[in-house]
Amino acid sequence: MELIDSFQVNHLILEPGLYVSRKDRKKDVVVTTFDLRITAPNKEPVIDSPALHTIEHLGATYLRNSKDKGDVVYFGPMGCRTGCYLVMFGDLDSEDVLNIVLDMCDFIIGFEGEIPGAKPEECGNYSEQNLNMAKYYISRYKKDLTEKRNLKYGS
Repeated sequence: MELIDSFQVNHLILEPGLYVSRKDRKKDVVVTTFDLRITAPNKEPVIDSPALHTIEHLGATYLRNSKDKGDVVYFGPMGCRTGCYLVMFGDLDSEDVLNIVLDMCDFIIGFEGEIPGAKPEECGNYSEQNLNMAKYYISRYKKDLTEKRNLKYGS
């Protein structure tokens, strides 16, 4: 079997950043998948599950209510727990979504109150949330994005 593109990226040198993971085309429709790499793979601990779950809930809530909500296909965690995927309609580059990702970070960092979708009737694991740790990880991620501007694999 052919090794998929994301497994061909050298995870030993991958740093936190915002990367185009893949672009899928069907007829005249392009869907771009972004890798929001929050922690450095294989160099630091993965994001704990409750924090990542909170990032998922808040990130998806923000993106699906943003001015770009019609372009958002999906936002959710990576299985390796080092970040999230953002899937959007369009032939896009990291620079095209940087501002909405930074705005999403600000939303999560500033969020107070009840986590959206964190009730038993709304989520299959509603009680596994950690807002404080979600804010910690996203604060670090935002700093990495603004200071290092890692927007391409290998940059």
